[in-house]
Amino acid sequence: MAKKNIKQKERQIGKTKIEKKHLIDPRYKNAFWTTVILIILLIFFIVNNTRKEPERGPYPSNYNGPKVENRK
Repeated sequence: MAKKNIKQKERQIGKTKIEKKHLIDPRYKNAFWTTVILIILLIFFIVNNTRKEPERGPYPSNYNGPKVENRK
């Protein structure tokens, strides 16, 4: 009888599944990725709008404008 009990314990140990620990809890996975994407978009927006670019007018760069005569 002792041998039978030992075999049953071995079988039970062999049937247990080892669960992987997730880096992110599956319940919060969608919220995590949404937050990551929003942060990346915010960074791109900030970087794009902080660069100094020369102000461009509606005219081409070689346009001098109309000449105004001084009348006295």
